[in-house]
Amino acid sequence: MKKHNRNLLLAGALGLAGGYAAGKMLSRSSSLSRAGAGSLPTAGVLDTLALAVDVLAPTFAKGVIVRRPAVVALAEKLELDRRAIGRMQKLRNKYGSGPLMLPLPIRKQAVVFSPEHARRVLDESPEPFSAASSEKRAALSHFEPKGSLISQCPQRTARRRFNEDVLEHERAVHHMVGNFLPVVDDEAERILATARAQGELDWDTFNAGWTRMVRRVVFGEGAAGDQEISDMIISLRKAANWAFMHPKKTGMRARFLERIQSYLDRAEPGSLAAVAATVPKSAETEANHQVPQWLFAFDAAGMATFRALALLAAHPDQAARAREELRSKPGMERQYLPFLRSTVLESLRLWPTTPAILRQSTRDTQWGEATMPAGTGILLFTPFFHRDDQRMECADRFTPELWLKDDKVREAQNREWPLVPFSSGPAMCPARNLVLMLTSAMLAALIDKGGDVVKLVQQERLNPARLPGTLDNYSLRFAFGAGL
Repeated sequence: MKKHNRNLLLAGALGLAGGYAAGKMLSRSSSLSRAGAGSLPTAGVLDTLALAVDVLAPTFAKGVIVRRPAVVALAEKLELDRRAIGRMQKLRNKYGSGPLMLPLPIRKQAVVFSPEHARRVLDESPEPFSAASSEKRAALSHFEPKGSLISQCPQRTARRRFNEDVLEHERAVHHMVGNFLPVVDDEAERILATARAQGELDWDTFNAGWTRMVRRVVFGEGAAGDQEISDMIISLRKAANWAFMHPKKTGMRARFLERIQSYLDRAEPGSLAAVAATVPKSAETEANHQVPQWLFAFDAAGMATFRALALLAAHPDQAARAREELRSKPGMERQYLPFLRSTVLESLRLWPTTPAILRQSTRDTQWGEATMPAGTGILLFTPFFHRDDQRMECADRFTPELWLKDDKVREAQNREWPLVPFSSGPAMCPARNLVLMLTSAMLAALIDKGGDVVKLVQQERLNPARLPGTLDNYSLRFAFGAGL
């Protein structure tokens, strides 16, 4: 493991030890604190420490803003995400539906276990459950200090509307699809040409083509070769992994935002920048601060796409279904591919790219007869809801049928047990449909044009009967062989 990763884990261990000592002073008499009158249940010190070790430390060690490949590989090897889900199940079974308060000495923090509580928090964002939590503001301010996710009203309203208008969050297919699909096809051909030349398709080859595609979609053809802007956001996001513990790279951030503004000013036809030039804006919009979140989201989408390709390679029957969908939808009909969209969504369910959904209460809130204080941080641990094998029979299996239901049926299903790969409610990712359109189109192009390039190397890593708790996308490789 790289030195900075060892240092991260050491720092985490020291922090947990300090928290444990402080907690002991707060609660010496009992390892289990039940709710008193008007109070939410509070975890005992040992359970809080176990949650920190099994859930929080691995999640943040992997990198919440940009992944650390060495730690992701270790997480797959040690099944750390499965262990984290197991810890959440134990706490839920011990303390009940919650929300469960943690006895932290420096801040108020709650963990959500029940579907109805998860849905309430998401539905009632941003008020009284703000998406601009302290941790999120500390991290995202490294590269988008005026981004909508960490803004408060009235600025948030203007910035959120800009994102929704440009990304067309309510449309299943973006109106620029005729410009975007040829870009996807072109980059897929580049990816496959490189893969054939080197004898396999690996993450670096795929990611280089995916990132180039993103630049072309967001900024236009003039940005196709602008690797520097991609390198800058990665550097800024690496600093953001440390949130308030890392000094901000203010000079680089200024250059990065200026570069984005230059592309927005150019508004190259056929790009999202051109769409941005046409939507209403105000002095509070700060358009160039919204674009970094698009680049951030598309990075995670690339990970989901590569994992989705692995899922299809490990499930021949589902792969045949994907090919049948492609045969029935030639050319521009591939703008909407329900089965391949469901494959991407399953990739995100099984291995969420946003494992921690964070909110922070802006005022006291009532939970039955109990009160949660204002300023409480709230954690929804996505893998727990997506893969709780005590509640979901298909928790560890590839089940695209979960997503192939009409909207009313799926909404009822999510109310019963939330599946939230793009979050949900008023703060749902506004790029959801655009991401699904582009990821499914890239999957389609790789399958259709690749032919013999999608045989997964080390296929034993994906046992269809029990898929791994973590899947390291950085080490996935696809060989030329029997085909998908």
